[in-house]
Amino acid sequence: MTVLPITNIGIIGCGNISKAYFENCGLYPNLKISACADLDLSRAKEAAEKYGVANALSVDDILNDPEVEIVVNLTIPQAHADIDCRAFRAGKHVFSEKPMALSLAEGQQIVDLANKAGKRFGCAPDTVLGAGVQTSRKILDDGGIGKPVAFAAAMQGRGHENWHPAPEFYYQRGGGPMFDMGPYYLHALITLLGPVKRVASLATTSFAERVISSQPKAGERVKVEIPTHIVSVLEFCNGVTGTFTTSFDVMGLSTHPVLEIYGTEGTLKVPDPNGTGGEVFVAAIDEKEWKLIPHSHGYAKGSRGLGVADMAAAISSGRSHRAHEEIALHALEIMEAVHVSSAEGRHIELTTTCKRPDPMRADLPEFVLEA
Repeated sequence: MTVLPITNIGIIGCGNISKAYFENCGLYPNLKISACADLDLSRAKEAAEKYGVANALSVDDILNDPEVEIVVNLTIPQAHADIDCRAFRAGKHVFSEKPMALSLAEGQQIVDLANKAGKRFGCAPDTVLGAGVQTSRKILDDGGIGKPVAFAAAMQGRGHENWHPAPEFYYQRGGGPMFDMGPYYLHALITLLGPVKRVASLATTSFAERVISSQPKAGERVKVEIPTHIVSVLEFCNGVTGTFTTSFDVMGLSTHPVLEIYGTEGTLKVPDPNGTGGEVFVAAIDEKEWKLIPHSHGYAKGSRGLGVADMAAAISSGRSHRAHEEIALHALEIMEAVHVSSAEGRHIELTTTCKRPDPMRADLPEFVLEA
């Protein structure tokens, strides 16, 4: 096995999601977190001390740091495009948290600038590279349920004001259940079924405001500026059709399947794509019970950062990285089109497309990536 060079990464944004990246990126022998930054420098210093990072810097300083090769952008969605573009102008590769931008136009600007700079752009969620989705993909590719014909997916819950320390941005432009949680499901569906051809949807806002119950802002009220319950229909280029519901308005329990794919020879139950593991089930035609399928791939536990490590490995050899910009841009257009479809009452034909990423290799130990 080729020994990969160590790539220095700099994390911008030391908020809630950064914990997973700080902990996990250190597990990959081809990654080194050399610096971190935040608008609140004290928060960057606190993270650097906690995770053993050598340099806590301002955003400008980390962008100008010659040691940093990949910027990992963990800022809030409203800042993604600005930070990404500044990083490309500074000569860095970028891996961004989802969504890549707030609009297709912003996303295209990011891709165009990355291409102009000759730099890589990668985007979360990289959970689709984990055991759950990769095992599901192998089942589909091996014909385990015959030819896929339909699907049903749902992300339904109460919203983030009951647990997140600063949930306001989830109810502003670029937030909501589709832009916040939709990428996990859309990237999984694209990985499993390929690109989408057109969409239609209905979207509503069930509550004009939300009351925060989490600390430290318990009792504060948040004005809701975006749809919070969205029912969409997706038609894939391969003819598969299905429904995708995203909601912050389900206050009780739900038995709707998280993600099921229906084929000519059976049904595949895919685990929650917001995680890397989970149980995979298949029910063959005429069977009355689900059959648990053992994982064919690694990364069954939380491994955010896998996309960063895969991109770093790909840069060293010139191969394509898996959490690539085409998927992120296509998913972004789907999310935007879902909102436009409801507002304008029509189907939206998509203008972007993408290739399914290469499957993960099942023969490699965890935290080891091919060149």
